[in-house]
Order: sequence, then structure tokens, then C-alpha cells
Amino acid sequence: MRVLKLALFDLDHTLLPIDSADGWLRFLVAAAGLDPEHYGAAIRRHAQEYREGRFDIESYLDFQMGLLARFERTQLDLWRTEYLRKAVFPHLTLQAQTLVQNHRSAGDTVALVTGTHSYVTRPIAAVFDIEHLIAVQPEEVDGRFTGRYVPPHTYQDGKRVAVEAFLAARGTCLAEVDSVFYSDSINDLPLLEAVRRPVVTNGDPGLRAIAVERGWDTLDLFETQRAA
Repeated sequence: MRVLKLALFDLDHTLLPIDSADGWLRFLVAAAGLDPEHYGAAIRRHAQEYREGRFDIESYLDFQMGLLARFERTQLDLWRTEYLRKAVFPHLTLQAQTLVQNHRSAGDTVALVTGTHSYVTRPIAAVFDIEHLIAVQPEEVDGRFTGRYVPPHTYQDGKRVAVEAFLAARGTCLAEVDSVFYSDSINDLPLLEAVRRPVVTNGDPGLRAIAVERGWDTLDLFETQRAA
């Protein structure tokens, strides 16, 4: 029986040299005319907690989902289009797109596995020609966001759980597939440890140290951007 080959990609600071989640929040606050001091402080606090490994995912998702629920979907769609055009798509790189394309050309099942919710990331996955998106799903009722999300979340071990659910729906599991996962963040350690081939990509200092200690592959896609 042919073993499924699975290529998993984190998004922010892995395939993109930016944080698409924080960028969207800042864009939305500005576009909607919300208090930049109040909301900016909340965005900075969550980002700092994420970097320090003391992130409260439920609090962060309440914040994200609550912002979505404040606005009509038609207006959000217009803002999202503008955000992607101005702040995300200019950061696409040939190196990242080629990496994904190489796996797709090899016949791998390719999935984007990100903590950034699907309302922002689905169009980004489409631009990379990635069919499968494993991300936080904002809950919708009658075409409007409710302020809640549909479990599971995709943070820390939640990413591994979500990938296992994705594979279970296809009658398999991580232990049975030939898997690779590209990520920059030590917060993704549970999934990196669960795949057959972890690749630390544009890694943060903590994850780079683990890669050296364990002999994991490393990859840098954005050396030009950092040098600039």
C-alpha cells in the first residue's frame, strides 16, 4: 500500500516574512476607526505573550473573534481584500512559493497549518496553491461571525491535534504517513516532534538551538529580507 506523503507548512515567519494575524488586526482597527491606543495595546500584549511562551490562546481568540463579530461580512470582505493586496501579497517570495511547488510536484499532500484564523489565511493558501488549510475556524451563523470559534484551535499541541483530526478523516494518522513540517516557532514543537522530518525554517533562537541539539534540518527563506 502506498504511504501518504504529507508536507505541512506553518505560515507566519515561515512562508511569509510577516505576521499576517497581527497585521490583519492592526489593519482592521485602523480601517474601522477603532481606538488605536486601546486595541494596539491588546495586540502588543498578545504578541509579547506569544514570544515568551505564556500565550493565553482562549483570550487571544476571544479578542480576534470578537473583532470579526462587530462588522457585517460584506464590509469585512472589502477590508480583507485591501489588507491582502497592500500588506500580504507584496511579501510573497519566489523561494517560499518554489518550496511549496516542489512538494506539490512530487505528489505530496500539501497543507497549511497555521494559528492565524481561516478568514485571513484561506486566500493566502489559495495564492500558494495549497488545497488544504488547517486553521482556527471562526464560527458563522447566517453569514455573520458569532464571536466564537469552532474547536480545535491550532496553537502549540493544538496544531498536532488538528493535523491528526485531518488525517483521521482520511483513515490514517501521523505515525503512518511520511510527513514533513516546516516551522519557525518553538510554539510548534509538539507537531515538529510528531512528524518524521521536522524542518526548522527561519527559526526563532529557541527552536534553532533545539535543531542543533537534535540534528534537525534547518532552512532560511528570507535571508535577503533580514540583511536589508
